[in-house]
Amino acid sequence: MSVKFIGYIGFNNGSETQSAVRSRALDTDYVDAAAKAQEEGGFDRVLIPFGSNSPESQIVAAHAAARTTRLGFLVAHRPGFTQPTVAARQLATLDQLSGGRVAVHIITGGADDEMARDGDTKTVKAERYARTDEYLTILRQEWTAAKPFDHQGKYYDIRQAYSAIKPDNLPVFFGGSSDEAIEVAGRHADVYALWGETLAAVQDTVRAVRKSAARYGRSPGFSLSLRPVIADTEEAAWKRAAEIEEQVRENRVAAGLPLTGHRPPNAGSLRLLDTASSNRQDKRLWTGVAALTGAAGNSTGLVGAPEQVADAMLDYYDIGIDHFLIRGFDPLGDSILYGRELLPLVRAKVAEREVAGLALAG
Repeated sequence: MSVKFIGYIGFNNGSETQSAVRSRALDTDYVDAAAKAQEEGGFDRVLIPFGSNSPESQIVAAHAAARTTRLGFLVAHRPGFTQPTVAARQLATLDQLSGGRVAVHIITGGADDEMARDGDTKTVKAERYARTDEYLTILRQEWTAAKPFDHQGKYYDIRQAYSAIKPDNLPVFFGGSSDEAIEVAGRHADVYALWGETLAAVQDTVRAVRKSAARYGRSPGFSLSLRPVIADTEEAAWKRAAEIEEQVRENRVAAGLPLTGHRPPNAGSLRLLDTASSNRQDKRLWTGVAALTGAAGNSTGLVGAPEQVADAMLDYYDIGIDHFLIRGFDPLGDSILYGRELLPLVRAKVAEREVAGLALAG
């Protein structure tokens, strides 16, 4: 099993350590630098995030694709706000213009206030996943149909749809931890995305998604999101993690944001927040920022010297993780550090495992 690395391009070089509420202003110089640095650093793809008040992810991906030649893009996309036939053609067009370097990350959305900002005020989570299920069915049909097709469902009524442009290779990434999400993932996900949790919790989720996918004759890959903190020594890495944690705490206090009593609206954050009740889990899983922020998104990390963090990543690889989405608290600087110090180590260790596996098989 090969391993893929996914980096991250936000919209400026900011993170929780620079401001308690992330700025979403679009810094094109940062986007250009981050794309080039992660291409040179050996990342396979970069995630372009989605938010109800952020720049548009597909347009940012198109810009970054024009500045690079090999780097792939994982475009976050929320169903329900664009007709699926239109979204299918948009993504297929981007795939063609980039030379087949696009994947889509489906973000169904869980927080009511986030959804309301874009006009979705009448759905509940179960309905959103049902809508996503239908949306993805139409999306794939638009990508593959050789002739016009009709679709009549609960959320979409489409007649004689057909796209002249088809993607060459456009994988669907999907995340969500509720029972409804696991069911949709089984039907549609090429890669299922998890946040960084304990080995035991990740293994449980991998098994659940595989069981769901097996009913449809499918076998998805798995992506784990982490915020690695690396330094020359283990002691120095944990010191840096503590400094990051303290900076996040200070920023949130200054902005009047809570440090405790979080009540996240989605199942994944609730579970991750429970994990964060202990600052350290397993060998090197660090949950300090997750505890402070209410497990908002990708907020856990692995801490140690590069060799130690690489070994910890291999523990996840051994239970089925074949993609790692990694980003730092100094987005541009950390991506350069990862490309130099971490990615080559993990790839070398995976290659050693593959050689050993072939030797055993022989």
